[in-house]
Amino acid sequence: MEEYSEHRRSQIDPHSSFSMLQSSLSSLPLVYRGKVRDTYAVGSDRLLIVTTDRLSAFDVVMMEPIPGKGHVLNALSNFWFARLAHVIPNHLTGVEPQSVVSADDVPQVAGRAVVAMRLQPLPIEAVVRGYLIGSGWTDYQASGRVCGIALPPALQQAARLPEPIFTPATKAQLGEHDQNIAFEQACEMLGADLAHKVRAAALALYKEAFAYAQGRGILIADTKFEFGLDSSGNLRLMDEVLTPDSSRFWPADRYRPGESPPSFDKQFVRDWLQAQSWNKSPPPPRLPPHIVEQTALRYREALERLTDTMRL
Repeated sequence: MEEYSEHRRSQIDPHSSFSMLQSSLSSLPLVYRGKVRDTYAVGSDRLLIVTTDRLSAFDVVMMEPIPGKGHVLNALSNFWFARLAHVIPNHLTGVEPQSVVSADDVPQVAGRAVVAMRLQPLPIEAVVRGYLIGSGWTDYQASGRVCGIALPPALQQAARLPEPIFTPATKAQLGEHDQNIAFEQACEMLGADLAHKVRAAALALYKEAFAYAQGRGILIADTKFEFGLDSSGNLRLMDEVLTPDSSRFWPADRYRPGESPPSFDKQFVRDWLQAQSWNKSPPPPRLPPHIVEQTALRYREALERLTDTMRL
C-alpha cells in the first residue's frame, strides 16, 4: 500500500473539475468556517454544510487542497448516516443542497454539501478506541491508562483492546489541540444522564460500524463522533461520521500488533510532516504533489472498499 499502481490510479476520479480550498457562496450567509467544512445559514433552523478539499493535520490546515476529498467525505458520511440511523437519529433533513442556493452557487455544493438541522452541539468529542494507537498509546505508555481507564499490562502498540473504550476529548478552538478527558469530567460538562447516553450511543455506533468495515477488509482502529441536541432536546449524530478525517482505517491484511499499520486516512500526511523540520504551528510546510496524490488515493480507497463504489 505504500504506492498505488497505474491501474488503480486510472480508476480514481477526483469527480469535480476543480479542487475547492474554500467555498464562497453568494446566496447564503456564512456562519462558520472550520478546518474542513464551511457552514451557511438556511433560514433560522437549518444549515448548509459544505465539505471543502482542505486537509488539517496537527490542528493546522494545509495550504494545498486534496482533490476529490470533499466529495469522498460527504459521500462516506451520508453512507454511514443512512446505515446507522437505526442506532441514533442524525442531523440530515433530506433537503437537496442545490435547492437552497442560487444557480451560480450550485457548482460549489454539488456532491459535497448537506442541508442539516441547526443543533446545539455538545462541547465534547465522543472518541471510541478499539486499538491502542495515537495519543491513547502515548497515555498508556506513561500511566497504563487511557483517559483514566485502566488497561491490561504489557500491551503492544496497535494492540486490539479487550473491549472498545469511550475516551472523550474537549473540543479545541481552531488551531488548538483537543485534550483527552476522563469520563467523569464529561459528566461534569454534560450532566451524568446525557454523558451516559453519549457514551452508549458512541460505543453502539462504533461496534456496528467495525463489524461492517471488517467484512470489507478495513479495521476501524478508532474514531470520533459529534453529537448535538435538537429543539426538542433529542440527542442526534452530527457533523461527519466514520470518515478518513475522523477515523483511523487500517487494511486488515496489513495489521500486525506491535507496529503502526499503513492506513486509508491522513496518517500518511502526518507521517510525512513528522519527518519535516516543522514546529506544528502555522504556516505548515507545502505538501509535495506526490503526497497530495497519494493522500487523495487513500481517501478514495476507503470510500470504494466501504461502499462498494468504484466511482462517485
